[in-house]
Amino acid sequence: MLQSGYPCGYFLGAIAYWVVFDVLGLGWRAMFVVGVLPALLVLYLRSKVPESPVWQAGQASGPRRSLRESMRGHWKRLLYMMLLMMAFNMFSHGSQDMYPTFLKSQLHLQVGTVTVLTMLLNAGAIVGGLSFGAWSERIGRRRAMIVAALLALPCIPLWTHGGSLVLLGLGAFLIQVMVQGAWGVVPAYLNELSPDDVRGTLPGFAYQLGNLLAASTATAQSWLADRSGGNYALVMAAWMAAVAVMLALLAWLGPEVRGAHFGRLRS
Repeated sequence: MLQSGYPCGYFLGAIAYWVVFDVLGLGWRAMFVVGVLPALLVLYLRSKVPESPVWQAGQASGPRRSLRESMRGHWKRLLYMMLLMMAFNMFSHGSQDMYPTFLKSQLHLQVGTVTVLTMLLNAGAIVGGLSFGAWSERIGRRRAMIVAALLALPCIPLWTHGGSLVLLGLGAFLIQVMVQGAWGVVPAYLNELSPDDVRGTLPGFAYQLGNLLAASTATAQSWLADRSGGNYALVMAAWMAAVAVMLALLAWLGPEVRGAHFGRLRS
């Protein structure tokens, strides 16, 4: 449920893109203004959403340990989480960030068509996040991530070389079922991997370190596309195939922590 909020927001963003550019005829500055508005939800979160019982119990238990003390014996786990999040971010951003550019620059599609395909992409992401996230409760976190990552491979040709709008839309939907299907496991997996004392810090820290390592994804894809004569389809397909295999391998190497109990001492 948590991870599926991301494609839901992306879905609304696609609609905003269509309204701002196609309906109102405005530019990227207006999109930035629209993008600021959801940040006002922070005021509601701060005033209405309660703290978790585990956090409240920790606050009442005595002085807090430093991050270094809390992480003693868990540095290898942090390194693993960081590398896993690098692969995950390369997987997600590699399939999304340059996709509208590919549709406009290589396929020469109009704003309305790009919007529809982007909405299909995010509809698939919502389905994948919910289904694989729920499935991981039965088969385990690692297995669900591995299956989703490997099932992305046969979707790649349809996604980049569909040949028609119908096939491209089907490919966009299916590949995001797999990409965000794997991602649907991430919030639970990162929290289950984290010691109680740093559950508020470690998942976000590991995620952002991984995101930092993957930050050049769009730039690298653009550079490679320029070197290949603007062939975004080829670059994105090769990128996604390589990252899917890398992600499946990292998930296979990691620990299985499904069913961890928060607020209890664990080894």
